[in-house]
Amino acid sequence: MLKDNLIFLGKAGDKEVSLIPRQMNRHGLIAGASGTGKTVTLKVIAESLSELGVPTFIADVKGDLTGMLVPGNQEGIQGRLDSMGVTDFEVRKYPVHFFDLYRKQGHPVRAVVQDMDPLLLTRILDLTDAQQGVLNIIFRVAKDMELDIIDLKDLQAMVTYVGEHSSDMTVKYGNVSKQSIGGIQRKLLELENQQGDLMFGMPQLNIDDWLEKEGGCGIMNMMECEELFQHPMLYSTFLLWLLDKLYQELPEVGDLDKPKIVFFFDEAHLLFNNAPRALQDKIVQIVKLVRSKGVGVFFVTQSPSDIPNDVLAQLSNRIQHSLRAYTPAEIKATKQAADSFRDNPDLDEAELITNMKTGYALVSVLDEDGAPTIVQHTKILPPKSSMEIAPEELRERCWKNDSIYGKYERDIDPDSAYEDLENVRQQEEAEAEAERQRIADEKQAAKDAAAAEREAKKEAERQQREKDRLKKKIMSKAENEIMNLGIRSAKKFLKNLFK
Repeated sequence: MLKDNLIFLGKAGDKEVSLIPRQMNRHGLIAGASGTGKTVTLKVIAESLSELGVPTFIADVKGDLTGMLVPGNQEGIQGRLDSMGVTDFEVRKYPVHFFDLYRKQGHPVRAVVQDMDPLLLTRILDLTDAQQGVLNIIFRVAKDMELDIIDLKDLQAMVTYVGEHSSDMTVKYGNVSKQSIGGIQRKLLELENQQGDLMFGMPQLNIDDWLEKEGGCGIMNMMECEELFQHPMLYSTFLLWLLDKLYQELPEVGDLDKPKIVFFFDEAHLLFNNAPRALQDKIVQIVKLVRSKGVGVFFVTQSPSDIPNDVLAQLSNRIQHSLRAYTPAEIKATKQAADSFRDNPDLDEAELITNMKTGYALVSVLDEDGAPTIVQHTKILPPKSSMEIAPEELRERCWKNDSIYGKYERDIDPDSAYEDLENVRQQEEAEAEAERQRIADEKQAAKDAAAAEREAKKEAERQQREKDRLKKKIMSKAENEIMNLGIRSAKKFLKNLFK
């Protein structure tokens, strides 16, 4: 509920507890066990932001946030309002744009592969360090060849091409093992089987479409995540990419009277499960720096212990619903959660944190000077919109009649690496065929030259034999002539001797 330009969250006794809009980019945490009221708190904050003209991005894991489209039941919540002494509260609906990676219940959301941080892509594909190194080589090869990697088939084509030419690339780019190439191909196939290929392509998301207003109210950009949530690593990394996109594309604005957009990251613990240190460092960097772009981030999870301390330290607005504590680890986590608040001498936070009723929370937010307020045991207001899941036909009608319908619904598939590599492959095959023909021609020429040489040798030998035969014949004739001459001379001598 918006009251005096503050986000009226609830009451601690007679005291109103509110969030200050210009402190919303200091981020926040909404924590608590299942069924303790986290979704109600999220709705109350998001509704107030919308009334303030601030758009939001909300990951809807269970589908129960779609009720933003429908006014709540005034009669059903009047008793709670009366108990809190709240008047001037009227149920209403809010403007929503639906998005869906799987394109069934909202606008498609696409990323261009080459624009995604390789670290995030590595996380989505769950690659090893060696495979990540080869993936970096693949992107570098594409850049050097001036090939665009737009969608998954472009990336698959590049992996295949680099694998086929791995021996030629080792000297320039480093070792490209067949095992890593095969591993990346298998991961891409797994992603395709999860329909993760729908995440990549064009037209890609334009962040400006998230910053719209309707009737003076900020649009609630709601990501349908019921199906996406079935693939936790894809879900968490995809949402981190969206947050990173806000950080990369929005201009620096410094501190504003109210944020440009607030991002609600539900089931935030999934982002950090088995996350390598490099990814955690990137998350910390984004959370630290995105506030200067006018972006607030609220992590929604079951326990503060789900969030690494480096990230938790950046979350200044804390709303803690009840926690369950049965095991030693859970008891320790609840104590740490209680100790993280600025102490209220009138409260036993450690006791309250495990015994609060549904709809109550320990709340500490930033005051006008940016200092955390002392923690208050707060009864949270009900939302103005419905807590029920909106009818499917209403959601579809909302989606197909909003201001951006048609902008993302049709795929655009420009010529990119997949098509260009076909031309490269054909050119390489033509060059290889020309080389094979050149080698064949050289072999034939050598063969013909050898044959001609053999024939010339044979002819020379034949001519030599003929010369030798003629010489022998001449010599024989000469010898005969000499012999005949000698015989005639001898006869003549004898004849003269005996006269």
